[in-house]
Amino acid sequence: MSEKKRILVVDDEPDFCSIVQMNLEKEGFAVELAYSGVEGLEKVYANPPDAIVLDIMMPEMDGYEVCKKLKADEKYVDIPIILLTAVASHVTSTRYSHRDGMSTEADDYIAKPASAEEITESIKRLLGG
Repeated sequence: MSEKKRILVVDDEPDFCSIVQMNLEKEGFAVELAYSGVEGLEKVYANPPDAIVLDIMMPEMDGYEVCKKLKADEKYVDIPIILLTAVASHVTSTRYSHRDGMSTEADDYIAKPASAEEITESIKRLLGG
């Protein structure tokens, strides 16, 4: 039996994290949670996951900064990152626009409200399963 793929979900909304965790675990993934960008980075450095679901708008360190740090480090560059944001794709007057998200090296970009199924499908696609 193969080992479960580990997914790190980084979002400052505990209810959202719980819903995503429940759905991913139902699909056979092992899930770890972090509630800030700083905590997320610490968890990646301590035990790199197979993929990361990363909210953009968080206190302390936003998802763009976390993504850039990980993609700039050859130890972590190959970890698929899915960026999530509540900002509509047509908004361009903020640093949290869809265009800015697409300019990062994230592997996927999903607008909130994202369904847990949408996130799960993206993870499966990125992990080749």
